[in-house]
Amino acid sequence: MRRLPTNALRFKRRLLRWFRSQGRALPWRRTRNPYHIIVSEFMLQQTQVTRVASYYPKFLRRFPTVRDLAQAQPSQVREAWDGLGYYRRAANLHRLARTVVRDHNGTIPDRPQELQSLPGVGRYTAGAVATFAYEHRTAIVDTNVDRVLRRVFRPRDDGTQAMWSLAEKILPTRRPTAWEFNQALMDLGALVCTARSPQCDACPVQPACRTGTKER
Repeated sequence: MRRLPTNALRFKRRLLRWFRSQGRALPWRRTRNPYHIIVSEFMLQQTQVTRVASYYPKFLRRFPTVRDLAQAQPSQVREAWDGLGYYRRAANLHRLARTVVRDHNGTIPDRPQELQSLPGVGRYTAGAVATFAYEHRTAIVDTNVDRVLRRVFRPRDDGTQAMWSLAEKILPTRRPTAWEFNQALMDLGALVCTARSPQCDACPVQPACRTGTKER
């Protein structure tokens, strides 16, 4: 996709206006602590937001810093994770903490390329930490974001790399606004532009959505 989609500016304005009044008040959105952010991102992999919201503060009370987590025994980490399932995430998070302490002097990297070298960190998680913790202008594409972009812009090329390129292209240039925009994309996909029952009639970006306007 060479040019910015013609509906991109209108879409961004409507999405940000909606998010500023209707965005979810999630606990990990109240911090820019990169360790706290990465804990939340590991927990959110394959687990519902409401469930993570109850485990997240308890885990951080037990392991308040990356060094605390790195020094813990594997059995202690698994115990603190108990109930969230997919325990490989806990093991990877523990390995990540030890790697950060050993190789990065206890500081979680801020660049996606460096982040992807850490245990359990893929392209999405690396982008999420870079933008949500460090407010870098970094695109993120998870299942919700991918669905929103496909419906709003209906790109001819809808391959994975094309969707990442589109997400990067439409990001606001100001870093704090890019933080908001990425969060807003996720909320829209989770709350309104859902997979099975999208609420097109109540969608805040419907006038700027190529699917929504087509179906009216």
